[in-house]
Amino acid sequence: MSDFDHRAFIQSLTTRPGIYQMYDGAGELLYVGKARNLKNRVGSYFRASGLSEKTMALVSRIGDIQVTVTSTEVDALLLEHNLIKTHRPPYNILLRDDKSYPYIFLSSRDTFPRLSLHRGAKRRKGSYFGPYPSAGAVRESLHFLQKVFKVRQCEDSYFRNRSRPCLQYQIGRCTAPCVGLVTEADYAQQVENTSLFLRGKSQDLMVHLADEMEQAAAELAFERAAEYRDQLSQLQHVQASQGIEGVSGDLDILAVATDAGRACVQVVFVRGARVLGSKTYYPPLKLQEDAAQVLSAFVPQYYLGDMRPIPAEILVNELPPDSTALAQALSIKAQRRVRVRSRVRDARARWLALAVQTAATNLQAHLAGRESALDRLQQLQDFMQLPELPERMECFDISHSGGEATVASCVVFDRNGPRRADYRKFNIDGINPGDDYAAMQQALERRYRRLQAGEAALPDILFIDGGKGQVAQAMSVLEELQISGVEVIGVAKGVTRKAGFETLLHGATGRQRQLPGDSAALHLVQQIRDEAHRFAITGHRARRDKARQRSALQDIPGVGPKRRRDLLRHFGSAQGVANANVDELKKISGISATMAQQIYDHLHNIAE
Repeated sequence: MSDFDHRAFIQSLTTRPGIYQMYDGAGELLYVGKARNLKNRVGSYFRASGLSEKTMALVSRIGDIQVTVTSTEVDALLLEHNLIKTHRPPYNILLRDDKSYPYIFLSSRDTFPRLSLHRGAKRRKGSYFGPYPSAGAVRESLHFLQKVFKVRQCEDSYFRNRSRPCLQYQIGRCTAPCVGLVTEADYAQQVENTSLFLRGKSQDLMVHLADEMEQAAAELAFERAAEYRDQLSQLQHVQASQGIEGVSGDLDILAVATDAGRACVQVVFVRGARVLGSKTYYPPLKLQEDAAQVLSAFVPQYYLGDMRPIPAEILVNELPPDSTALAQALSIKAQRRVRVRSRVRDARARWLALAVQTAATNLQAHLAGRESALDRLQQLQDFMQLPELPERMECFDISHSGGEATVASCVVFDRNGPRRADYRKFNIDGINPGDDYAAMQQALERRYRRLQAGEAALPDILFIDGGKGQVAQAMSVLEELQISGVEVIGVAKGVTRKAGFETLLHGATGRQRQLPGDSAALHLVQQIRDEAHRFAITGHRARRDKARQRSALQDIPGVGPKRRRDLLRHFGSAQGVANANVDELKKISGISATMAQQIYDHLHNIAE
């Protein structure tokens, strides 16, 4: 125990609600807590038994406790949240979160509105749908909407300067409003259908599409009826995979699992009866808190910030002890009623159980050794000031020998490390030998056209092994293909060209940063870059060796398989044939003097 006279202090405490701040002997803040009854709550830290080892360690460091009395428990909760956010005490559960959440934005001021990913303040006129758990979830939804409703997603500057339809029109993902290939009325209907889907009105939308399909069929407009049929089919498929039967409105599901001093909080986003995705958090347990206590600390930090929208309903697997105060505080922030519930039935109970199972599974995987990978990703996010934790990363590299057998590699990493099944190699042809810029451009165009066609998900980060020139090529390709939301980072070798001195170039801002040699984020970048380099060299060597295994005899006019076999049997190898003179070649059965001279000239012309 410390020298702090807790008995005298507790004797003087009030029984009213408020917050308490624990300091060590040097005046450093250790912990901030709230209480409905300050005297009972603070006194519980000094009882003779029943304290965890971590709580006893905290109590042993206390040099002073300061309290602030509030009028209600809700005021205490809000004050506690502000103090934790400001001071980040070492013994409090601290939420490490992304800077902002992405939305889907549908512009309203344009004749032909645009769909796009949006992050940050909502200043533009239009509709915002979300929030989504990550940019990857937004891109997945945008990809689906592009296939079904064909509303444009290109930048306004790109749209205004088109003189002919782009690739998206050619592959059936856009109706080319930029060059007038769709009427304003037809385009407005597709925008309305998109809005209905994003607002969770899928049933109304499907009824409307079914009516339109029947009307088109009655008018013998079978091609238009087939388009409505395909849209209906795709909507029914996504409803089956994302919808929650029996659930309406907006809600979040929060499930907590705890083990070995760590917690996993699984947050599932449901908007308009559709699951938009989920997000996982791993707050360390500072005082061996149980699931209810974790939620008591997590919920205020998660929802009471400036950017977080609060749904009408929050489902939790364990009701926090201060759930009533939490609901009141959230209702004040949202300016409408917000419910925090744990006892639910039917569809809600099934989805809450699934979230609990997911949290437990993710926590075990996290404890099994993935924590270091997560820490590296978090350091990379902080250092490059990325808006969210990267979920998927790709890296490209080019390999050749003096321009011969050029191969580009693409390797893919996620939070668990390399995804080798997603690796790709590209044999580069049709460029000037040794032109790395052209090789990079060709590889990127081929890769990202395939991703646009649905081969795989777009990455959060695209690493390029190279400097400003290679990064500029990557930015140009993404702009041409109208791909947004992908961070481009170049990995340039330093002046010494030694590992540990790399410079990272951020494509969007042009910012250059150099990581410390012992940085975990640098080690992650090096691992991804080195894997791309290894994969490119492997592909290049295989292509080069295959080309060199081709016999020079195969290119001689008039020399077929039988003559090649006779020449090789007599001289032992292609090199032996090349070393032979015309007289020696004439001795082979079936080789005339003219043919012998032709073979000799061809082989020696090659050798020159």
